[in-house]
Amino acid sequence: MSKRISIIGIVILILISTYSMAFGEDIVDGVIYNTEKAKVIEIGESISIGEENFDGYIQEIIVEFVSGERKGDQITVENTLSDNAAYNLIFEQGDKVVLTIETYEDSEGEFIYISDHLRNDYILYLGIIFLVAVLIIGKWQGLRALISLALTIGSVIFILLPNILKGGNPMVWSVIISIGITIVTILLITGFTRKSAAAIIGISVGVIVAGVISYIIGVKIKLTGLSADDATMLMYIPQGIQFNFQHLLFAGIILGALGAVMDVGVSIASSLDEIYKANENLTRRELFNAGMNVGRDIMGTMINTLILAYTGTSIPLLLLFMAYDSSMLEIMNLDTVATEIVRSLSGSIGLILTIPITAAIASFLIKSNGAGDTKEN
Repeated sequence: MSKRISIIGIVILILISTYSMAFGEDIVDGVIYNTEKAKVIEIGESISIGEENFDGYIQEIIVEFVSGERKGDQITVENTLSDNAAYNLIFEQGDKVVLTIETYEDSEGEFIYISDHLRNDYILYLGIIFLVAVLIIGKWQGLRALISLALTIGSVIFILLPNILKGGNPMVWSVIISIGITIVTILLITGFTRKSAAAIIGISVGVIVAGVISYIIGVKIKLTGLSADDATMLMYIPQGIQFNFQHLLFAGIILGALGAVMDVGVSIASSLDEIYKANENLTRRELFNAGMNVGRDIMGTMINTLILAYTGTSIPLLLLFMAYDSSMLEIMNLDTVATEIVRSLSGSIGLILTIPITAAIASFLIKSNGAGDTKEN
C-alpha cells in the first residue's frame, strides 16, 4: 500500500513540476517576455475608442500579482474590447489571469498586459484526477500506461517537434516517432511476447498505410495544409523556417491515426492469444478467422470513433455551411473540408487493414511455439 501511495506521489510531483514550467522567460528579437499569475481586483470603466475602422472600448483593470518577485503588487492594465467577440477577453472581479510582461534589452521600460485567463490550475486538478483514476483502476497496468503516455508526450515534445523545427521532414519523423511509440507502449503494457510482436507489426503497417494513402490523395487533390489558422501562423515564426505544410498535414494524419490503429492491433493480438490458450487445438486458419471476426466487431465502433473525433472539431464549420445553405459541390471541394475527409478516411483505411495484418501475423506467431511463452510479464 505504501509503495502504491509513493508511486502516486511521484506521478503527481511530475505533473506539478510540469505545471510550474508553464511560466518562464523567453527572448525574441531583443524583447524579453515574462509571464506571471495575477488576480483581478477591480474592473474599471470602459472608454470608447473613436478610431477610424475600429469600433471598440478600452477597459482599465486593476490586478494583483500572485506569483514572482512582485507578488502582492497591484497595477492597472488596459484590456481592449472590440465588436468581434472571438478576440475579446471578458474578466470579472476575482478572476485569475496570466500577465505578459514585455521588456526590451536596450531599455528599462516595460509593457504589461493580460494575455489570457489562468486555466492551468483546473487543468492540474483534472490531471491529478485522471492519474489517480488510472492508478486505482489499472493498478500496475495503469502505471505502465502512464509511463507510456509520458514517453509518448516526451517523444513528441523533445524529439518530433525540435527535429521539424530544425528543418527535418515531418512525415519521416512522424513515422519514426509513431513506430517508436508503438514499440514502447506495447512492450510496457504487454511485455515482450509473440502477441506484442504481432501487434507492433500490424500497427506499424496500418499507420504507414494511412500516411501513404493520405499523401497520394492529398497531393492529387492539391491539399495545401494551410486550412487551419495555426498552420498559417507558422509562416511568421521568428526562426524563419520554410515549412512544407503539406508534409505537416500528412504527419498530423499519421499521428492522429496511431491511437485508433493501436487500439485495434492490441485488441486483436490479445484476443487471439486468449483464444489459443483456451483451445490449443485450433489451426492457424481458425485463429485467423477468429481474429477477423473480432476485428469486424470492433471495426465499426473504431471507425466511428475516428470519424467522430474529427467531425466533433468541425461542428462550427458545419453549422456555418448549413446556415448559408451551401451546396454539397462547394462544401466537398473546400480545402478545409477535403482535408478533414482525407484525414478521416485514410486513418480509417489504415485501421481496417490493421485487422487482417495483425490477425495473420498473430495466428502465425502464436501457433508457432504454442501459447506458453505469450504469458504477460
